[in-house]
Amino acid sequence: MKKALATFLLTALIFPVGNEVFSQSGKPLFSAPLGVQAYSFRKSFPNSIEKTLDTIKMFGFTELEGGGGRIPPEEFKKLCDARGISIPSTGAGFEQLQSAPDSVAMRAKALGSKYVMCAWVPHKKGEFNLDDAKKAVEVFNSAGKVLADQGLTLCYHAHGYEFQKYNNGTLLDYIIENTNPEYVSFEMDIMWVYFGGGDPAGLLRKYGSRWKLMHLKDLKKGTPKDLTGLTAEENDVPIGTGELNIPEILKAAKEAGIKHYFIEDESPTVMQQIPQSIKYLKSLKE
Repeated sequence: MKKALATFLLTALIFPVGNEVFSQSGKPLFSAPLGVQAYSFRKSFPNSIEKTLDTIKMFGFTELEGGGGRIPPEEFKKLCDARGISIPSTGAGFEQLQSAPDSVAMRAKALGSKYVMCAWVPHKKGEFNLDDAKKAVEVFNSAGKVLADQGLTLCYHAHGYEFQKYNNGTLLDYIIENTNPEYVSFEMDIMWVYFGGGDPAGLLRKYGSRWKLMHLKDLKKGTPKDLTGLTAEENDVPIGTGELNIPEILKAAKEAGIKHYFIEDESPTVMQQIPQSIKYLKSLKE
C-alpha cells in the first residue's frame, strides 16, 4: 500500500487533472474536465468514504460520477464540496426509474447533479431482445420526462449487450431512435460498446449530441467478446494499452460535444492503473 500511495501522490502532482486537464505544451486532443466514476473505488468506499474521497482528490479529480451509498446524499455532497469535488452525474437503477422517478430526481438534486445515468436494463444474460428494448424505451421516455421537468437529463449507459441485430441495425439503434431526445440522452462506455461489437467513434458521429457523457476505459488485447456486457475485471487495462483506438474516439467525442468524461477503472489494480491512464490521456495531441 505504501508503494501505491506514493504512486498516486506523485502522479497527482505531476499530472493534475480537473479543469486544467491536458493543458501541457502543444494543442491537447481536448480540454474538457476529467472526472472519475465512483465504481472505480468500490472496494475502498465501504471502508471509508472520507479517505476514498481524499484519494480521489489527491489524484487531482474534481468531478465524480456517483452517489454516496449508505449515507444521505446531502451529507455526501458536503464531503465532496469540502474537497473541491462536484457530482455532475449520478446513477439510478432501472427499477427505481420505473417505480419512483420523483425520488430519483430528489436524490440527484440533493447531490447537485445535472445528469442521471442508468447502466443496466434487466434481461436474460446474453439474450437482450426486442421486448427488453421496448420496455427500456417505455421506462426511459416516462422517467426521462419526470426528470426533465425538474431540470435533469436522463442518460442510458450503453453496456454492450444491446448490439443484438435488429432490422438493418441493432437494438441499441432501436432504443436511441425510439426514445424522445427531449427526455432521453446517452452515456457511452467506450469499452463496453466495443466489447459488444459496436464502433464507438462511428456511433458518436452517427448520433452526435444524443451522447452527453462518456466512460473512458480500455480492453485487454485479445479478450474474447460477446453480448453479455460482462467480462473479467482483469480485462480492464490502463487506457492506451488495450484494443481501443482512443485518439479516434476522443476526436469523435469532441465533435459530438460530450459534456463530461469519467475514467472508470474496473480492474483490481486501480491505484496503479489510474495514474497510467491519466498520463496517457495527457500525452495526446491533435
